[in-house]
Formats: sequence, C-alpha cells, structure tokens
Amino acid sequence: MKIIECVPNISEGRDRKKIESIAATLSMVEGVRLLDVCVDQDHNRTVLTFIGQPENVLKGATAACEKALDLIDMRKHKGVHPRIGAVDVVPFVPLKGATMKDAVDTAHQFGRAFGKKRKIPVYFYGEAALDPKRRELSDVRRGEYEALKKRFDDPLWMPDAGPARFDPRSGAVACGAREPLIAYNINLATDNLQVAKDIACSIRQSSGGLQYVKAIGVPLASRNIVQVSMNLTNYKVTPPRTVFDVVKEKAAACGVSILESELVGLIPEEALEGVSAEYLQLSNFCTECIIETHL
Repeated sequence: MKIIECVPNISEGRDRKKIESIAATLSMVEGVRLLDVCVDQDHNRTVLTFIGQPENVLKGATAACEKALDLIDMRKHKGVHPRIGAVDVVPFVPLKGATMKDAVDTAHQFGRAFGKKRKIPVYFYGEAALDPKRRELSDVRRGEYEALKKRFDDPLWMPDAGPARFDPRSGAVACGAREPLIAYNINLATDNLQVAKDIACSIRQSSGGLQYVKAIGVPLASRNIVQVSMNLTNYKVTPPRTVFDVVKEKAAACGVSILESELVGLIPEEALEGVSAEYLQLSNFCTECIIETHL
C-alpha cells in the first residue's frame, strides 16, 4: 500500500470557526486520516497534515483547499509568514510504500485540476517543478501576494496551471512534492526583532550558514517576543539538535536565552535520535508528533 502525506498551509490562523470548517472537510473523505492541525495567530496561518493512499489524498486536498478558498479573503490577510494566497502551499510527501514519482504525479493532478476548476494560478515547485527557476519555494513566493498582479505582466512568470489572472480574494497556489522536512521554530526571550533576524541570516544556507536550513526572524506580537522560524529540508544532514545548539550559542552571544522551541506539524523519528524533547525545549511535543506513529 502506498501512503502519501499532504501538508496544506492556509492563510488563516485567527478565525477558529473557519479553521475548524476547513479541517472538518477531511473527515468526510474516505481513506484520509487527519493527523495534525497547527494554528498560529501571529503567522496568521494554519498547517494541516493528513495521510492516505494517493487517490484519497488527492480528494482530501481538493476538499480542504476548496473550502479554504471559499472562506478566506486575502484582501483582509495580515501575518508575519510569507504567502501568495489563501491556499498558500500544498506539498505532497511520499511515505510508506510510495515513491517521489507518486508524490509528483499527485501534485500535478491536484494542481492542474484545482487551477482549472477554481480559476486560480498554480505554480509547481520542489520535485514537481516544471521550470528550474521555480524549484525553490522562496523564489515562487518572492514578493508575496502583494506582487502577484504585477507578476502576470512578465511572460517568464506565467503560472504552470490555471489562468494568468490575479484574483485579489484568493491569490495563487504553490503546489509541490518533496521529502519530509521539519518546520521548526525557536522562540527567543526578547522582543528585539533584529536579534532574530541576525540569527536567521547567519544560520540559513543561502547566507552561508547551515546546510539545508531556511530561516527568517519574525515578531510574535501576541506574546511580545521574537522567533527564528525555520524549515529543515534535510534533517539527516542538519538535524534539529544542530540548529538548536547553534541558535542557542548565537542568542547567548547577544545576551538572549531560548524561551522554547516548537514543531509545526510532524517530525520523522530519525530526526530525534540522540536528543530529547527536553533538551530541545520543545513546548508542543508528544508521541503523536512522530510521523511513524501513524504508519
């Protein structure tokens, strides 16, 4: 049996009724298991994690993302996380018995059908990218939602699926296929945003930092602290412990301590080998956070 994970990131993290309504659509799709709903009001973003066989995951992604488009209006959206649309990112991840080709095929099926039906621009990224310039999600999202209207004037940035049309309510969608990554945040005991930005710059690979680390520094206004928000795209090379230790050292050099760290979604068991949740100061860890628990 082939099992694929889908992790839609939607641009709503404050209206619980909308979030619950979107998540509830997955309970009506046979063969899909919703594993996690991670909500962040400062990011104004919710990450849904569900698994199933490819054909069922395709149905689940369609149901949840259509509901999100129905309920979210990007003209009213503000948050600290980069985004290009109401349904910002829809990655498909091969798990038990599935190959990357299975994930890519599912991503392409979803993106083409979703773009056509909902008349929304879709860009394929990661392993599903059709254009090498769109392989990196950060490139696809450059300029964010606010730059979309102008983007469609550039022939080099026509969407891979759906129309080259700016819908101010919905924006665009990035749809991809990738290996499991770890969305990992470290909250600092300070409100000094520059500290978080400097640390993020020093550790991300694009700035000469740690391999396979993407990082930004953002404020968490609701808590009056700052955060180093990261994606660890290859935890076998750079695991959470390495990142935690480096951030702790750099923060200490600024006279700042780590308040806590947190996972967004699930984590592969292998990524925690040789380290405890207590060491990482994980505030939201439980056995259900481990992907393998559900397979």
